[in-house]
Amino acid sequence: MFEQLTTRFQEVFYRWRQRGRLTEKDIDEGLQDIRRALLEADVHFKVIKTFVEEVRRRALAQPEVLQSLTPEQYLIKIVRDTLVDILGREARPLEFSRTPPTVILLLGLQGSGKTTTAAKLAKWVKERGYHPVMVSTDVRRPAAPQQLKVLGAKVPCEVLEYPLSLRPEAIAEDALRQAKLRGYSVLLVDTAGRLHVDPDLMAEMVRIRDVLRPQEVLYVADAMTGQDAVRSALAFFKAVGFTGVVLTKMDGDARGGAALSIVQVTQRPILFVGVGEKVDGLEVFYPDRMAQRILGMGDVLSLIEKAEKAVRREEAVELQKKILKDEITFEDLLAQIRMIRRMGSIRQLASLVPGLPAGAMDEMDEDELRRLEAVILSMTPQERQYPRILNASRKRRIARGSGTTVQDVNEAIHFLQELQTMAHHIRKTPWGKMLKRFIS
Repeated sequence: MFEQLTTRFQEVFYRWRQRGRLTEKDIDEGLQDIRRALLEADVHFKVIKTFVEEVRRRALAQPEVLQSLTPEQYLIKIVRDTLVDILGREARPLEFSRTPPTVILLLGLQGSGKTTTAAKLAKWVKERGYHPVMVSTDVRRPAAPQQLKVLGAKVPCEVLEYPLSLRPEAIAEDALRQAKLRGYSVLLVDTAGRLHVDPDLMAEMVRIRDVLRPQEVLYVADAMTGQDAVRSALAFFKAVGFTGVVLTKMDGDARGGAALSIVQVTQRPILFVGVGEKVDGLEVFYPDRMAQRILGMGDVLSLIEKAEKAVRREEAVELQKKILKDEITFEDLLAQIRMIRRMGSIRQLASLVPGLPAGAMDEMDEDELRRLEAVILSMTPQERQYPRILNASRKRRIARGSGTTVQDVNEAIHFLQELQTMAHHIRKTPWGKMLKRFIS
């Protein structure tokens, strides 16, 4: 979501590199461009003022910036460190009660993604050994409890159900009682929203909060709404209070202003970011990693974590064995496509790769992966195993069956041949020989 902002930062860094020694005027010109870029990204004006002034102060206070032959290295580090400070410095973990259940209350405007976030959090805590239950206190929107129930089935996680005639605080009170009686370790409470902030909504949130006395009150903000997300977050914070923020729709085409503004404006940390609509699309927010992504430096740690979660060890070892024996087939390629899908979209993964220009992977979209997968699925098991038997008539049949063209089938074959050639080269290297000894 930060492509445009990342591009602008990289342009400023490039100009600083080209200058050699930097003068105070060079620094000010670069900061002026950064100020404009942040304004275009819908960052709060007070945050921009604080950021630019702090970068300038640190730069002029560090002699190396004006005296070194490579001043841009020091200046880029200053920009990065200041950005990390703006984003919250360190990741703040979710707090759990010593006496179960831990109560997590979700607040926010209608459409911000509270219900989906509740399910994502249920999935997240469940994967860490907790036993969650969810409940909706939204009695104005009949579809809300049903939506939560559907999402709960995907986790899976039990959802407590109540008549819509009950008051929201009464539902909250009984849900807490049920969670204690049934031995749940985490109670996730979804609440009603409005299209705008109003006194009735705030009064209802306060009553629910007072009944539950939650360990965490999380404000769910739609990152795509920019300054509106920051303004409504501040209104909720003043009226109800919250302990942290969850930013949703971070994989959209938003300009990124909410992520850079909300921490400074509310003085509350971002705990999680939501990406995609699936229940596993929730990531812990790390300020240092986010700063690196914004500046185009990538995020190798997040990439490794995604790979560790998506790739089963047996699959990796089996693929390594096939690489060393020059036995890569279309079946293996299909397995790799599905592994990439488990890690996330190509666009998300590209943003984590250091040095990759913003938008560099835009041409390689999900459609290409789907097309390649369709071609492979239209092959017989024998054709997947022995691509050399793919003659003209077989290719035409595969193209018809996959809804693609013969050219697409040829491109799939060429892609596999390139992988096989690469695997052959790896096998001949010292690294390949060492890997062979390790696996065997």
